[in-house]
Amino acid sequence: MRAQSSATTATAIAVPAPREHRSFGTGMAALGVTAFSLTFPSTAWGLESFGPWSLVAVRSVLAALIAGGCLLVLRVPLPDRRHLPGLAVVAAGVVFGFPMLTTLALQTSTTSHAAVVVGLLPLTTAVCSALRMGHRPSRRFWLAALTGAAAVLAFTLGQSGGALTAADGYLFAALLVCAAGYTEGGRLARVMPGWQVIGWALVLCLPLSLPAAALALSYEPVHFTVHGVTGLVWVSVVSQFLGLVVWYRGMAAIGIPKASQLQLAQPLLTLVWSALLLGEHLTAAAPLTAVAVLVCIAVTQRS
Repeated sequence: MRAQSSATTATAIAVPAPREHRSFGTGMAALGVTAFSLTFPSTAWGLESFGPWSLVAVRSVLAALIAGGCLLVLRVPLPDRRHLPGLAVVAAGVVFGFPMLTTLALQTSTTSHAAVVVGLLPLTTAVCSALRMGHRPSRRFWLAALTGAAAVLAFTLGQSGGALTAADGYLFAALLVCAAGYTEGGRLARVMPGWQVIGWALVLCLPLSLPAAALALSYEPVHFTVHGVTGLVWVSVVSQFLGLVVWYRGMAAIGIPKASQLQLAQPLLTLVWSALLLGEHLTAAAPLTAVAVLVCIAVTQRS
């Protein structure tokens, strides 16, 4: 983001790096985007076998066990106390908040609809990053941001007959908590490896996610299917851990705003997966709105 900012803030967000380092960071962030683009279809599959609370709690537990095992085997020291507040934000936003809110939304919303609404995530992340890091974006930045938000709002109102649904409320809330988690995770990934950021965030949630999983499984029926188990494995291993590992690594290398620009492709990729894997029928409004948001985000990156 070429926003108007002080030299100190610019250094905190995007330190100049060799071309090879930038290419590596771009590749890592792109892998993360690809992994995330399959999250909604995988969640829809997972809901075939699990209830929403069970799916979120179990995915968090499985990801935490994998992350904790890696931290233990590699004898990674405990994070500094000064990093705990940031890790708590990552845990609240990325580990629990976003998965829970989007899973609740996908009970009544199609994945294509959710993909368009959550297509605002790069924009929300850029705004959150600007506010958190002390940026002073230009008027063009804010105009583009508001235009993108208006396009998504018009889409959601048009799809739901002129009124926001509960699913839309979940999705908009998910945008806010995930943007906060991405921003804090990207900041922490500059002082510790990205996989440790999400690893410690997952482990911090384990005392809550483990009993939550046991409680949810006792109340919500489970019907194992190939789709259901496949969806659970993907959101647990890839979306919740491996995807975030490469995503935070990419953000640390090329900066939060530049990495968020790569997410331009995520809603369009999710629309493709929704059609191919779930057989969803896409209305003309979905890809058109996704492209409109893409243009708005591109403007913010050049403002």
